[in-house]
Amino acid sequence: MARASVSLRVLPKTRRIRASLRWGDGRRSPERYLGEVEHDSREANLAAGWRLARAKGLLRKETLPEGSTASTPAVRASMKGNRGRDTKPEKALRSLLFKEGLRYRVNAPPIQGYRRSADVLFPKARVAVFVDGCFWHVCPEHHRPATKNQDFWAEKFAENQRRDAETNRILQEAGWTVIRAWEHEAPEEVAQRVISVVRHATG
Repeated sequence: MARASVSLRVLPKTRRIRASLRWGDGRRSPERYLGEVEHDSREANLAAGWRLARAKGLLRKETLPEGSTASTPAVRASMKGNRGRDTKPEKALRSLLFKEGLRYRVNAPPIQGYRRSADVLFPKARVAVFVDGCFWHVCPEHHRPATKNQDFWAEKFAENQRRDAETNRILQEAGWTVIRAWEHEAPEEVAQRVISVVRHATG
């Protein structure tokens, strides 16, 4: 069974938002246009996209496997899809930065011996970029509290937040500029932030 996701695309001229259903079978990633959505937030537009997909009969109910710690199939999909490195948002960001002539290291530790790596690292400018997944890093826009094994997940998410804050503090105290972006942010906007900081630091 192919895993599906809803993607949003903003038309440059009209600013209308088109929702599509994308899925993959390991060899290709086709997509099907669902319709236009017009809500104020990305979360609401994604929800509207899923409703369109369901109304078109493109979805089927999925059950959780025995022993799963996820509260819903959607949470399980997010957990499985949350890769530790080389995610689609990271690749999109790196591509944009490379096109602008910036050179960087990938998945590298800013401080030698410090076992935490930045997704994109600019050693000369001393800029460390992290692209955080909405599920694991508790995105205020998309994260939803677990309804199953609540204590376990609450501690897990709290520890991730403590780790992120500690990483920021240690790097900043060592003279690094830390840039954090959520995976749902437009890569073009994140790239502009990074480019501005890096060029200012090296200019």
